[in-house]
Amino acid sequence: MRIKVFYIILLLYIGFISCKQEKSKQLISYTNPIIHADYSDPDAIRVGDKYYMTASSFNCIPGLPLLESDNLVNWKLVGYAVNSLEPDTVFSKPNHGGGIWAPSLRYHNQKFYIYYGDPDFGIYMLTADNFTGPWSKPQLVKAGKGWIDPCPFWDDNGDAWLIHAWAGSRAGIKSTLTLHRMSNDGTQLLDNGILIYDGHGTNPTIEGPKLYKHNSYYYIFAPAGGVTHGWQLVLRSKQITGPFEVRKVMHQGNTQINGPHQGAWVQAPDNSSWFIHFQDKEAFGRIVHLQPVNWQNHWPVIGSDTDNDGIGEPVLEGKILTSTKSNRAVLDTGSEEFNEAVPSLNWQWQANPNATWGSPSGNLGFFRFNALAFPELKNLWDAPNLLLQKFPSSNFTATTKIELYLKEEEDKTGLIIMGMDYAYLGVEKKNKGIYLVYRHCLNAEKGGEETTLFTEKWTEPVVYLQSVTDSLGNCSFSFSANNQNFRTLPESFKAKPGKWIGAKVGLFCIGKNHTNDAGYINADWFRFSNETTN
Repeated sequence: MRIKVFYIILLLYIGFISCKQEKSKQLISYTNPIIHADYSDPDAIRVGDKYYMTASSFNCIPGLPLLESDNLVNWKLVGYAVNSLEPDTVFSKPNHGGGIWAPSLRYHNQKFYIYYGDPDFGIYMLTADNFTGPWSKPQLVKAGKGWIDPCPFWDDNGDAWLIHAWAGSRAGIKSTLTLHRMSNDGTQLLDNGILIYDGHGTNPTIEGPKLYKHNSYYYIFAPAGGVTHGWQLVLRSKQITGPFEVRKVMHQGNTQINGPHQGAWVQAPDNSSWFIHFQDKEAFGRIVHLQPVNWQNHWPVIGSDTDNDGIGEPVLEGKILTSTKSNRAVLDTGSEEFNEAVPSLNWQWQANPNATWGSPSGNLGFFRFNALAFPELKNLWDAPNLLLQKFPSSNFTATTKIELYLKEEEDKTGLIIMGMDYAYLGVEKKNKGIYLVYRHCLNAEKGGEETTLFTEKWTEPVVYLQSVTDSLGNCSFSFSANNQNFRTLPESFKAKPGKWIGAKVGLFCIGKNHTNDAGYINADWFRFSNETTN
């Protein structure tokens, strides 16, 4: 009798707690994009009540950003999975557009997995017991050129599979998806694969496949048609090897959301379905959106199907059930006082970092940049030692304080907006002293030369540099000796994206002549202001 009473009380308590937890949740409104920053090819999963995401990072280091969320709306950058890329002979200098393409994030047997394709070297895999790491060194699962967008899948019976796409620029083939059997530990492919879908004709440039199982169907979510003019497909079959039925489930329609391109299907604890994808916004990069998913006859419809044709369009606003009060969909910006032993997570180099380029100083309160010489450079597109951040929002001001210790002629430093075109306002040592310089470089990727638009003698030991970027990507530069009276230069600069990434903003210091004791600058701080989310 006592045992029965105990279990009744226990069940009532569990019911009370569950009811209390449900009441603590509420529908909050959110606005797309949920992240107005360049997180290309996002993939996300849920483990328990927490969501995890990663994205392409290409040649930028550290790579494979790690983001966490409690509600799919508010994301926090918590680390990176990769600190350098191999081979170092390739990635010790900028390999723009190379490196990490379209990763897949999965959780299997109490372990996190990330697979990614390097279009020049093959498919890599790395693992971690905890999402924030430490992550294993990337292991080459399959060597080859043009093997991209890999996604692993472990079936209910224990069989392991991997699906991927092809980069025509390297492999000579594209617009098809290939499925392989994979070892259970995910370290090797067991066959040469089968053609699982051919998109030629109807769905060209199909890529970015994500493989799932839901309600006894195997589903492949994959975009087609290209990044800016494409659409989202879903393929389904009762057999993992097909044949697959194909349906378009989301397109741009009458919206301003181009693509809309590849991403991740995620199921929330309340069984609601969601899709995270990106929109290409040129200089602002590939920004992240969240769409509701409705299932109809075992087919997902992503976004809002306004004309009832089974094809959704991206929504600009939505509601999601969450216990998190805030619905402000923005990452922490990379404002940086440089008072810590490590810089903030928002910074990335253009190549595998070298300790000689510079480092934070911890309690000394600055970041030291050394004016090292790279005599083979055509322009700063080829410079590895640029420390940069993604554009943090659609309107922002970046301001920095720099203490000057330049020594050799043509040592220079500055605040830079970096892309296939770039511009910077900085300071350069010349034979007659120190000068402010404002320069543009058009077609930097193709070896374009810098053009000097402004120069003026500078006699102060410190300079404050500022750039203001509007929602159209127009950037104006200004300078000050006291951080109060800024003088704005008359000619603005139109930011351009980089190779597969958005434009970036940051700092550099570089020399022209080799010496055994290089000049340097101390960046005291770097601050963003006037951020907006849309």
